Order: sequence, then C-alpha cells, then structure tokens
Amino acid sequence: MEWTELKLFQGIDLNDSFVLGWRHEGRDVIFDIEASIWPSSEHYMTPKPNEYTCYRRATLAFENISECVGLLPMASVAKSTDAAGETDFGNIDLLFLLEDGFEVSGDFGNLSIKGGELLFEIHT
Repeated sequence: MEWTELKLFQGIDLNDSFVLGWRHEGRDVIFDIEASIWPSSEHYMTPKPNEYTCYRRATLAFENISECVGLLPMASVAKSTDAAGETDFGNIDLLFLLEDGFEVSGDFGNLSIKGGELLFEIHT
C-alpha cells in the first residue's frame, strides 16, 4: 500500500516534504522533515510569506523494527541549499507499506525495513 492511501497522511505531501536529517537508534529509524501540509490536513496553517504551502517541522519514524537495510550515512549524501540558505537532503520519493514492513527511498538510500510501526508527528 502506498503512503497516499493512509489517513495518517491526509493533506500531507511527502514528495514535497524535505528531509532534514535521519538517525538509526536501536530498533528505530527516525527522519526529521519539513513537512508539506495542505488545507485538507488538520495540521494546516496559513503559509508564511513566499511559501508555496504550509511547511512545518515533523518526524517520520519507523519504531520497533527488526531490520533496516540501505540507509546511507548522512555524511555520504549531498545536501541541497535553498534560496534562504537552509539545507536539506531532498525529498521522500517513495514509501510503501508491505505485509512485513516498509520500503522507503530518497537521496538517503533505498531502504528495506522489516517489522515495526509507522509514526508521523508534527512538532511546530
């Protein structure tokens, strides 16, 4: 199942969200993102001047996983810098829920995650 089919992401566009960093801690893989939020989301706020849509800091986490293969070290991935001077690691290109885990891809790697649960949380 593709992420766009999940109620969790109603009004959220992961393909337009920016990956700010990631970490693999024990049985968790956590992405810090600048989430692209649209009016159909309960988290939507009026965009700031010069913003395409509402962007808010968020966490996309895969918790209690049994395995993660393909996650690149941040130091090996090229950063992009926007006009405001902020850096990021591109977008989340793909997120699929599988029977036994998840597939996730972007500039951070092509991940195969076994087991676990998916969490998405807005912070700002």
